[in-house]
Amino acid sequence: MSLDQYLTVTALTKYIKAKLEGDKHLFSILLKGEVSNFKKHSRGHFYFTLKDEGAQISAIMFSSYTSNVNFNPKEGDHVLVKGKISLYEPSGSYSIQVSEMTLDGIGELYLKYEALKKDLEAKGYFDQSHKREIPKYPKVIGVVTSPTGAVIEDIKNTVSRRYLLTEIHLYPALVQGPDSSISIKRQIERANRLNEVDVLIVGRGGGSIEDLWGFNEMPAIEAIYQSKIPVITAIGHETDFTISDFVSDLRAPTPTAAAELATPNQQDILMWIKEQKNQMTYRVKSILDRGKTSLVHLDERLDLISPKNKFIDLQQRMFDVNKSLLRNYLSILDFHHYRLKLKTDRLKSPEDKIKELFEKHERLEKNLKDLYLNTLDKKTHQFQLINQTMQNLNPLSLMDRGYAVVLKDEKIMTSIHDVEINEHVDIRLKDGRLQAKITGKKA
Repeated sequence: MSLDQYLTVTALTKYIKAKLEGDKHLFSILLKGEVSNFKKHSRGHFYFTLKDEGAQISAIMFSSYTSNVNFNPKEGDHVLVKGKISLYEPSGSYSIQVSEMTLDGIGELYLKYEALKKDLEAKGYFDQSHKREIPKYPKVIGVVTSPTGAVIEDIKNTVSRRYLLTEIHLYPALVQGPDSSISIKRQIERANRLNEVDVLIVGRGGGSIEDLWGFNEMPAIEAIYQSKIPVITAIGHETDFTISDFVSDLRAPTPTAAAELATPNQQDILMWIKEQKNQMTYRVKSILDRGKTSLVHLDERLDLISPKNKFIDLQQRMFDVNKSLLRNYLSILDFHHYRLKLKTDRLKSPEDKIKELFEKHERLEKNLKDLYLNTLDKKTHQFQLINQTMQNLNPLSLMDRGYAVVLKDEKIMTSIHDVEINEHVDIRLKDGRLQAKITGKKA
């Protein structure tokens, strides 16, 4: 494996930091938990750990935000915080930077919620094996919710937009208050008794934990758990979780999302139909192509077994055999002819052998003489070319045509700037030298 494929720890940490701090869901997050390891810095910063029974996260609240906290945090406080997730690169640890913190005024309800959740989990209420499959193409969808809230309208609008082949049956129930759990239970049991829907959506809009508490009580929880009809819960906001959500067959973050989970998208169905049509077209074409291929093969087989083709085939085979026999016959004949030549050579008289050697000697002598003459001509021509070139390059040859060489201190002058007026120079001619004095210059 190439070394270029390995990341550095710094590169990986920067990548994780960018992912965490760039996630819109983690930029502003609401958490609740218990304060642990609380420390207040001399500059006013808060350092603590926020934990629950299953996990913990480091937290920091800078002094610019701590001044807005209207209580003195301490170990064991149950708090609600708002902040964003960040990652400290040197240690590779992530934490939450808190911007708001308040006391959790529903600590008692939360403890009750956690105790019931733990008890039901131990009894197997949340087991995946108990979950029922949500039908893909429901004919009737039942909705257990308030008849006056926005939930039923959101579900109707979503279903009418996505899947027109289903009906909505409303089972009106109280979804808030002391009797809400009993009301929810009765409507779920009624839907099971009438057995007229394929899936049930149980839900309501957002609210505080007190508003949603009916879905954390045993009547509603038992009804969902005992329901023979698959149940989708859509209770509160996306961050709200009730015990009914853990017991149901599927949890949706919103009523609109529940309607989407309960129905197929008509665009997806149209795409599926198109794909099925394409598959059918492809398969029919494949069957026809296979039939055509089989027909061609049968036609070829009929041609092969016809008497005429058999006769032509036998004729071709006979021709090939005759050709092979002739080739073998000529090969054997050449072999014997070669052997005969060898034996004939061995039977030659000494005079004939001497004559052959003499002729061979004359032939080699002639070739040697021709090679010598050719080489001599080539070298003579090359010498003449070189001699001519040297003659052309000889300065004395130029002097024969009237040229001269002007020297100053035995150095050749090539420019009028190489000498000054009244200086002496030597002029070299073909047959000697002249001494001259410079009296003037002209460009």
